[in-house]
Amino acid sequence: MATALVLGATGLVGKQLTQLLLTDAHWQEVHVFVRRPTGITHPKLREHVIDFDQPGQWRQQVKGTVLFSALGTTLAAAGSKQAQYKVDYTYQYQFAAAAAANGVTHYVLVSSANAATDSFFFYSRMKGELERDISQLSFQHISIMQPGLLAGARTEKRLGEQLALSLSGALQFVPGLGVTKSIQGFDVARAMIVAARTQFAKHKVYSMKELFQLVQQWPV
Repeated sequence: MATALVLGATGLVGKQLTQLLLTDAHWQEVHVFVRRPTGITHPKLREHVIDFDQPGQWRQQVKGTVLFSALGTTLAAAGSKQAQYKVDYTYQYQFAAAAAANGVTHYVLVSSANAATDSFFFYSRMKGELERDISQLSFQHISIMQPGLLAGARTEKRLGEQLALSLSGALQFVPGLGVTKSIQGFDVARAMIVAARTQFAKHKVYSMKELFQLVQQWPV
């Protein structure tokens, strides 16, 4: 029996992930760390409503077996690049560092296709920096998911993604444009759980193609 920790449990992937973990007998407890209540009731659920800007208040609560991180926001929702960086990099890194210090053995991160520290694009560069820095933490295993466009029902509207998703259906059959393919948030959540259960390598980055291969292994 294992204890799951979930960061970003109210988002597209995190919400699906939490539901899957709660119904999976492998996980004895599921701890979610959120800024607002999820509204979910389940005997295995342990909900921690926290202020991410006060790590001293929650750092010692980050204890378990696997940390699943699906936290993220958009530039439009954050209001500025600085604010988006705080959510997508600072909060995630601080949380991962606390987990590693507290003995969590496996870290599973939803990153992004084209994440690279030397990218011209702010979003890709930010994701690359997070991948680089969490790789230096003392986890026994690190699994990084690099999906392309995420499809599924969101609580917030992302007009840019909706336009890209509408185009991806036509583009997915064009040779060399595989990165434009979309993947359901539900499938990313399943891939995360499969990786957490089956990955024994120290560090593994999963491309879109490999994410779909993980999904084929469901259920584990």
